[in-house]
Amino acid sequence: MEIRVRFAPSPTGGLHIGGVRTALYNYLFAKKMGGKMLLRIEDTDQKRFVPGAEEYIIESLKWVGIQIDEGQGVGGPHAPYRQSERREIYQQYAQQLLDAGHAYYAFDTEDEIEAMRQRLQAAGAANTSYNALTRTQMRNSLTLGADETKRLMDAGTPYVVRAKIPLKEEIRFKDLIRDWQVVHANTLDDKVLMKSDGLPTYHLANIVDDHLMQITHVIRGEEWLPSAPLHVLLYKFFGWQAPQFAHLPLILKPDLLDEKGNVIEVRHGKLSKRDADEMNFPIFPLTWNGTNDNDEDITSVGYREAGYYTDALINFLALLGWNDGSDKEFFTVDELVQSFSLERVHKAGSKFDIRKAKWFNQHYLRAKSDTELAAGVVEALKRQNIACTTEKAEKIVRLMKERVTFPQEIHEQTMFLFAASETYDATAVQTKWNAEAAGLLSNFKDELTTLTDFNAEAAKHTLHVVLEKAGVKIGKVMPALRLALTGAANGPDLMQIMDILGRDETQNRIALALGKLGR
Repeated sequence: MEIRVRFAPSPTGGLHIGGVRTALYNYLFAKKMGGKMLLRIEDTDQKRFVPGAEEYIIESLKWVGIQIDEGQGVGGPHAPYRQSERREIYQQYAQQLLDAGHAYYAFDTEDEIEAMRQRLQAAGAANTSYNALTRTQMRNSLTLGADETKRLMDAGTPYVVRAKIPLKEEIRFKDLIRDWQVVHANTLDDKVLMKSDGLPTYHLANIVDDHLMQITHVIRGEEWLPSAPLHVLLYKFFGWQAPQFAHLPLILKPDLLDEKGNVIEVRHGKLSKRDADEMNFPIFPLTWNGTNDNDEDITSVGYREAGYYTDALINFLALLGWNDGSDKEFFTVDELVQSFSLERVHKAGSKFDIRKAKWFNQHYLRAKSDTELAAGVVEALKRQNIACTTEKAEKIVRLMKERVTFPQEIHEQTMFLFAASETYDATAVQTKWNAEAAGLLSNFKDELTTLTDFNAEAAKHTLHVVLEKAGVKIGKVMPALRLALTGAANGPDLMQIMDILGRDETQNRIALALGKLGR
């Protein structure tokens, strides 16, 4: 039997990073088992449909390297893969349930349902849902009879189709992560299967599609676990073999940390976009342009645009709820495929830690060749109309590679190499710039003129010669030299900076500082 899994997101906005992890686990499992992965767009909730979201989902999956074998954007023998285009199929299967007595028409208005709930609450009932007990008091085809039901339908009265949940039945299924699950049917409500607009709810649509598309394993988030008993029951109603289920653990909110990384507030619950906004980290794989609760246009920067490498994000997400049983942390995609198993997915939720994602990104950045990173520097500067040779870019990469987390920081944090700073760190000027340091810098500038072969070692040697003559330790002048060359109090290796600037520019910047800050 061919293993077939599916990723079935709803186009209601940007693809949450939790959704990316779900897609990743489906992908790894399918590849490990030599199977196929499908992409299905579940857009039956037209009220929440967001234009552009489907295209965004497809582009996001491509960026993270999840290759879809069949489905939306790829095609295949079970098309269409967009649920809004499968309306007639769902209506056919809803009618099959109606004919078999496993579903019924319900004509209740929202006000009538709310009134029922209030009556039950007033009576002290523990369960106020529309279920096997309360349906006997409502306006549906079970209580109205065939003639009245037909009259209402002929009159165009709005209705939904509800599942007829048996009052007494034990529902059992094995979850590949959580083992056997046992639920009594009397705890379930009669879920709506077909809405009044003629479109199915998730409960009917995903059952029908998973069966017709021959899905063997449903790997989805833990939030769908409460719905699984209903889905198992629907498979039984249809007389179909249910797929195997695996409900993934939640990605949990990160704790609030201080600047030193100490926990100042322990947080609980599922990771949300609000958490990401509050703690300033991406929640979407790619930048998403959407609206907030006040219908205001907002832009949420994605992991790609923030400078994360695909390999780093994949590695981070794979270990956010799974490990191979060892201490190994760095995996290629092929290694993840070979190592992955649903049995080693955690049952408990995993705390999201953006620091770990950054750590992974640092690792993958440092593994890049200087040539590859330099090409990115040249291209980024070109977009700012700043010329930079490959040789200079490679020197900049060597200067910054061990100091940065994201590739764009290499050029962003070295813009001082392309134009002298017009300002100087005020605190450093007050505490580190003095007449003695200025005089030594002046002597150093003059000595540099004698150098014909200028590089980091030559500059360092010349500085030591000047300081030895004056009987001064290097710590007396280095802060002032950094101010003169960069305008800042801290930064990368000064000798390498001078090497990149060259002799003439180094002398010019020292002279400029002496003129502005005084001798």
